[in-house]
Amino acid sequence: MIPAGLMLPLTIFVARIVETSLETIRTVYVARGHKYLAAGIGVGKIAIWLLSTGLVLTNLDNIGGIIAYIAGYGIGTVIGMEIEDRISLGDVVVRIISAKDPQPLITRLSGMGYGITRLEGSGAFSSAVAVLLMVVPRRALDRLTILLRNEYPDLLYTIEDVRKASEGGKIFFGKESGWISRFFGW
Repeated sequence: MIPAGLMLPLTIFVARIVETSLETIRTVYVARGHKYLAAGIGVGKIAIWLLSTGLVLTNLDNIGGIIAYIAGYGIGTVIGMEIEDRISLGDVVVRIISAKDPQPLITRLSGMGYGITRLEGSGAFSSAVAVLLMVVPRRALDRLTILLRNEYPDLLYTIEDVRKASEGGKIFFGKESGWISRFFGW
């Protein structure tokens, strides 16, 4: 049984964690152009915000509630980022720059289901480089970065979010998972 004096701060704390987690996820989805998903999350978020803020404002003499409100914000931000990372919605552009022959890497990545575009370039410290461009589903990114870090540590790579892309081309030929699985991070 929870003591009566802790019930209000605990309610505020949990509500604030949930509300801030939802706001963090919503902000990421707004930035990625998922307007309907962001709007739906925003409705739930604002309802919980009214509850938690109302409880604090009507009980300003309860220092535990104020501290719970503040702490819930910080913890909710971290939890929201973790949840969004597990959902892995959307795509990223991976840019790999190699001063060596990239053909073994291209063959390896193609075999894993990644589509690759190769461009030739030159750099200030290297006469010729290969620039490999890939549009990768975020859910397949971890596997790629682990491979690059462990087996190709000399490569330079960057990763950027894709806000919008054409719907026509297939970018990834590996195993696809359903949106429900991605939503829950399975």
